[in-house]
Amino acid sequence: MARAAVKAQAAEPLDGAERILQILSESARLFATTGYDGTSMRDIAEACGISKSLLYHHFKDKDEIYARITLGSTRELYQFVFDRLPEGARPIERIRGFMVATGEYFQRYRWAWVASTTAFWNDPEQRRQKERMMWRDRYENLLRGLIQAAIEAGELRPLDVPLAGRLILSSLNWMHRWYKPEKGMSAPQIADAYFDMILNGLKVEG
Repeated sequence: MARAAVKAQAAEPLDGAERILQILSESARLFATTGYDGTSMRDIAEACGISKSLLYHHFKDKDEIYARITLGSTRELYQFVFDRLPEGARPIERIRGFMVATGEYFQRYRWAWVASTTAFWNDPEQRRQKERMMWRDRYENLLRGLIQAAIEAGELRPLDVPLAGRLILSSLNWMHRWYKPEKGMSAPQIADAYFDMILNGLKVEG
């Protein structure tokens, strides 16, 4: 306990915004690795090196932290990807941009991604589920719009747009189950490789 108190005192100088970001980052890691039920406010406080009273100063309970992470991650994924689509590029290159930006978001905010993915299917709170679905639909419809634009530009053959969108998203969404940041390619590089495989195929031409 003494060591935790020393850490808490040393950590106090962070301003409010930095402290909240630290709490959300550490909480996301704990929720992703030990689950919601396996994470307590004490665990979060200790991970942040702060007192429980300071933690409660920023958040009223664990559920508020969890909601902030899981709802925010779904919304911010859409905005992050949208902001990084290359303006004026061919539709096919905008699909590449969508995939690479998704990989970049995953790499930067991996723990929030994992916690949000778990909550997406398991959170019993209907209001939060509806809001997640709204932002998830915007993200998915953004990709579908890019695929449709590529078809109309003659860069892709006519195909089932929703099915193609699900194929691309499935390749990206399952990275968290096997990705090891210390091994091999980065997540954006993997997304770019997926783009090449999906758009250009696996079979040798001719």
